[in-house]
Amino acid sequence: MKKILDLPTPSLVLDLERFEANLDKMSVFTRERGIALRPHAKTHKCVEIARRQLARSAIGICVATLAEAEVMLRGGIRELLITGEIVGEPKVSRLIHMVSRAPETMVVVDDAGNAQELQQAASSAGVRIPVLIDLDIGQNRTGIQPGEPALRLAENIRGAKNLELKGICAYAGHVAHVVGFENRLASSRHAMELAASTRDVLVKNGHNVQILTGASTGTYNIDPGIEGLTELQSGSYVFMDVDYRRIGGQSGAVYEDFAPALCVLATVIHRSGKKAVVDAGLKAFSTDRPFGPEPVGVSGVTYEFAGDEHGRLLLENPTREIKLGDKLRFIIPHCDPTVNLYDRFYCVRGDSLEGVWPIMERASGPPYF
Repeated sequence: MKKILDLPTPSLVLDLERFEANLDKMSVFTRERGIALRPHAKTHKCVEIARRQLARSAIGICVATLAEAEVMLRGGIRELLITGEIVGEPKVSRLIHMVSRAPETMVVVDDAGNAQELQQAASSAGVRIPVLIDLDIGQNRTGIQPGEPALRLAENIRGAKNLELKGICAYAGHVAHVVGFENRLASSRHAMELAASTRDVLVKNGHNVQILTGASTGTYNIDPGIEGLTELQSGSYVFMDVDYRRIGGQSGAVYEDFAPALCVLATVIHRSGKKAVVDAGLKAFSTDRPFGPEPVGVSGVTYEFAGDEHGRLLLENPTREIKLGDKLRFIIPHCDPTVNLYDRFYCVRGDSLEGVWPIMERASGPPYF
C-alpha cells in the first residue's frame, strides 16, 4: 500500500479521519436541530465527496456553476440547486438540457428579464424549471432587494407558466468570516431577518416559499435560530482552512468546530541557516487572502510566498528539526480556490493512501506515482 511519503509534491491531501468526523458532526447537528442540509459543492467540486454528504443525510447539493452541476449530474448526484444566475446562451440551453434529465434541478433568479428568458426556453422545450428568488441581504453581489422588489419578482414568476417558484435563496457571504462569535451572530441575524421578513411578505401574498436556504460554515450554528430557515448551504466544514480558523468560535479565539482535514503536501528542496524552501508556492495555494498557509505539526515556522513554485519557511524557533527532503503538510489559506488549482485529492488514513478522487473530472490517467 502506498504511503503519504510516496506522494508527489505539491499534492492536495485529504485526511479521511478528520473529513469523516466533520461530515458526521454536521449531519448530527442538522438532524438534532431539525433543519435540512444542502451542502455547497463549490468547496470541493468532487462527486465522491458529494456522495458521502448525501449518505450522511444531506437532502441535496448546492453548486455555483453549470459546469459543477453537469459534473454532479453525470456522477449520479441529483437534487441540485445552482446558486449562480443562468443568463444568456449557451448557458440557458445547457440548463434546459439538464432540467430535461433531472427535472428537480433548481436555479436562482433575481431579475424579471432573466425569468422571462428562462420561461421562453422552458416553454419551447416543454419543461418546467423550479426557481428560487435570489435575495441580496447585504453581500452586494447578485440578488434582488428584500421586501417589495422581491414580491414584484415573485408576481412575475407566477405569470410564467413554465417556472415554478419554490422559495428564497439568501446567502450572507459577507458575514461568514466576521471575527468573533458574538459579532458574527449579530451580523448574521440582521441579514437573515431580512430574508425571513421577505418570506413572510411572499407567503402573505399567496406565494409558495417552501424553501428558505442560506447559511455558511461560519454561521451554521447561528442561522438555524432564524424562523423559517429550512436548510443550510454550509460547504467549507468538510475541509476548513486558515481563514476560517481565524474567525473564532463560541469557545475561543480559534474556530475549532470542524477539523482542518485538507492540506497541501510539500517537500523541503533547500535548507540553509534559518531558512528552508519548499516546492509549493503561488501555484500551490490560493493567494486571495493576506496570509499564507500554516505548517502542520510544527510551530515556530512562518511560511512566505517566494515565487510560483517556491515557499520560504522562516525558522524562527521550530519545535522540530526541518531537514532537506522532509515532506511537510500545510493548512491552506482558503479552501475553495485552492481546490480549484488541483486535479485530484489524495485521500489518506493515517499515513496510508486509501483513495484518489478526481476534482471536476479533470484527473486523467493514473496518479503521479
